[in-house]
Amino acid sequence: MLTALCDGKETRHWLFERYLTLWVALCIVAGIAIGQWFPVIPQTLSLFEYANVSIPVALLIWLMIYPMMLKVDFQSVKGVGKRPRGILVTCITNWLIKPFTMFGIAWLFFYVIFKTWIPDALADEYLAGAVLLGAAPCTAMVFVWSYLTKGNAAYTLVQVAVNDLIILVAFAPIVAFLLGVGGIEIPWDTLLLSVLLFVVIPLGAGVLTRISVVKHKGADYFNNVFVKKFDNFTIGGLLLTLIILFSFQGETILANPLHILLIAVPLVLQTFLIFFIAYGWSKAWHLPHDVAAPAGMIGASNFFELAVAVAISLFGLQSGAALATVVGVLVEVPVMLALVKIANNTRKYFKE
Repeated sequence: MLTALCDGKETRHWLFERYLTLWVALCIVAGIAIGQWFPVIPQTLSLFEYANVSIPVALLIWLMIYPMMLKVDFQSVKGVGKRPRGILVTCITNWLIKPFTMFGIAWLFFYVIFKTWIPDALADEYLAGAVLLGAAPCTAMVFVWSYLTKGNAAYTLVQVAVNDLIILVAFAPIVAFLLGVGGIEIPWDTLLLSVLLFVVIPLGAGVLTRISVVKHKGADYFNNVFVKKFDNFTIGGLLLTLIILFSFQGETILANPLHILLIAVPLVLQTFLIFFIAYGWSKAWHLPHDVAAPAGMIGASNFFELAVAVAISLFGLQSGAALATVVGVLVEVPVMLALVKIANNTRKYFKE
């Protein structure tokens, strides 16, 4: 009975994630409607800010990020040396290639190809949002993509754990450097505060919770019961955050509906590029498909919860940067499902 109930919950949760783009689209409509018909709601929420951080949004973001951090087992990092090539592909693609290709592609489209439709000031903000996405490789949804491509679950866990450790030290410097190159002034204190709030604190809380629950209840209870209790918190926090965000963004979107598409174009191109870099490199190194596919998925997808959080903290709820990160959420699921299909259709070219 318990097994059937758990299976039912997992099925509903997967169906919800499967159609995440639809829910995001509905949140956009709901948020814009609230902003237009009930402006008192965003006006009231804007009163609860500290150091440019919206307190209500911060609470919702913690609801998103904390459950993800629970899933990261840093004990798995001990096995990195046994199969280093997959880890090298993941780390080099995510941190030495992806942020810089994202910057280059976004700059080309926002300042050159789409210059007629995007004013320079707004292009700066869209570029900032794209950079935040590019510097935040996936840490949670990759488990879904790995499962759908029959990836090695244990090795995927190692890849994600190493990735999260690097985020702690590399995210802020890379973002600051690239935005500086783009001529966008960024307050270091706010950036570091964002990393502390949305990476260090939830990660530390997740690690301490994992240690405590495993110690008292065992690893099986933690992985199969405790963690699953928080699945709906992540989705709920994300959707409520998007509704609030779009209640502030309504005027901008209604005035520039084309901009959603303009932002999406470089983000989608970047996603395909990074996937094929990591996936093709893995093939060239003769890695098995169950390692190659997750390696490509981690780089291709984004830790969009972190990107949204930092964009809001640095530039505000009504900024183009926040809008760009949310467009990243909107396009990610259908694009990643297309990449899953590509990975599954090309499995025959890999030696297991």
